[in-house]
Amino acid sequence: MWEELRLQVFFLCLGAALWSAAAAATHRGSGPRERGHRRHLSLHRHRERGKEGQVLHRSKRGWVWNQFFVIEEYTGPDPVLVGRLHSDVDSGNGNIKYILSGEGAGTIFVIDDKTGNIHATKTLDREEQAQYTLTAQAVARDTNKPLEPPSEFIVKVQDINDNPPEFLHGPYYARVAEMSNVGTSVIKVTATDADDPTYGNSARLVYSILQGQPYFSVEPQTGIIRTALPNMDREARQEYDVVIQAKDMGGHMGGLSGTTQVKITLTDVNDNPPKFAQGVYAMAVSEDKVPGEEVGRLKARDPDLAENGLVDYRILEGDGMNFFEITKDSETQEAVVKLKKPVDFETKRSYTLKVEASNPHVDPRFATWGPYKDTTIVKISVEDADEPPTFMAPSYNFEVEENAPAGTLVGRVHAKDTDIMNNPVRYMIPRYTDLEEFFTINTEDGIIKTTRPLDREAQSWHNISVSAAEIGGHHQDAKVRVNIKVKDVNDNAPEFATQNEVLVCENVSPGKVNRLLLKALYIYNKTLVNNQ
Repeated sequence: MWEELRLQVFFLCLGAALWSAAAAATHRGSGPRERGHRRHLSLHRHRERGKEGQVLHRSKRGWVWNQFFVIEEYTGPDPVLVGRLHSDVDSGNGNIKYILSGEGAGTIFVIDDKTGNIHATKTLDREEQAQYTLTAQAVARDTNKPLEPPSEFIVKVQDINDNPPEFLHGPYYARVAEMSNVGTSVIKVTATDADDPTYGNSARLVYSILQGQPYFSVEPQTGIIRTALPNMDREARQEYDVVIQAKDMGGHMGGLSGTTQVKITLTDVNDNPPKFAQGVYAMAVSEDKVPGEEVGRLKARDPDLAENGLVDYRILEGDGMNFFEITKDSETQEAVVKLKKPVDFETKRSYTLKVEASNPHVDPRFATWGPYKDTTIVKISVEDADEPPTFMAPSYNFEVEENAPAGTLVGRVHAKDTDIMNNPVRYMIPRYTDLEEFFTINTEDGIIKTTRPLDREAQSWHNISVSAAEIGGHHQDAKVRVNIKVKDVNDNAPEFATQNEVLVCENVSPGKVNRLLLKALYIYNKTLVNNQ
């Protein structure tokens, strides 16, 4: 940096020398009066005639006057000569004293009260204070009486390139949609340079990208970061760390630079369809399952996020459409296959479904990349369950004559094991349905017999149950109702309902009275029975 500082000091001194030479040439071409006007302050006034003969009056300044400049950050061994003050009334005999007041007078700036030379005794920093306002005055050395009015002047601190650019708001975080077009604006970064923007190129910044190519670029003059590659895919890479440099001196060699980090995240768009991992899924369901129970799950994966990754499912076709249905687990995004109707292993042992997965939200910008759907086959096998035996009839009706001897055949019930094992069946009559044990059943063939004669006049119907259970099974049983009717036989002689006296008239011819009496008795007995 000090090499650059010395170089700037050299050029400044060279420029001052050239300016002084040009000024001297100008002074030599002018008369004494003009030279005095430019370099001395006079306390008297002189006259000039105007263009139209008018007499004008103006104060004639006698100080050596232009703005004074001093290079910032100068660290030479001697104080820096800022400039020299001189008055017309100074004849060089030492009777005049120059006085300096104002900002930094006596601390930063000192004046030789005899010669009027002003020196800077400290290193100045333009970024701390760019200029100083001072007041000079010439007074009599012995009386301190002002010889001329005080005059104000400015000392400007000349800038050098001693401040690198800084990104005050870094690091930066930005987001841009994946698959964006080349040149899409991502973010604007801004650096500041404390050097003087009005002097040279010390504060003229140029931006460049140090890290993040070839994915991103930056505009040199504005600092706007843009996408540089097409089809950047979030599913392949989501985050990028970009480093941006700002360099002063217009980006030329020798300029100072600063950098900042920019973390760029690609946001998601719906550019991927759902996809099943398998072409065929195998599931199984037991025939004893009830409707509404879950059969299995499958999932189509979509690498997109949020609503872009949502998947809906439906059954397109198959012989199982009437027996199965599909719902969606909203938390896991899985398709849940459920039983819609009972299935029977013995009737049909397998079903096939064609299932579709699709995105409900399709981005029209990428619609031509579709279709945003996929299909798979679900094969469901029905498993045999250990079911109870099945009776061949929903109920049985038998008849048996009353008074039939014990062991009389009533009828036979039949049940079978419909499972693939086809186990033998054992029969029994639950005692609570035949408390008096009128009947017995053969445990192996289901033949029902009486245990004793039945009386129709005592009980005309017997309603019992028969159960059938697999031998060696899981003790599951089935029950069937058996209705037994007791048939009537002529096993009861007629009886008079009451004991009546028979009266016979005398002298009645044989046979006549008896018939009349019997008929009367018959009518009488019938009336008694009907009235009971």
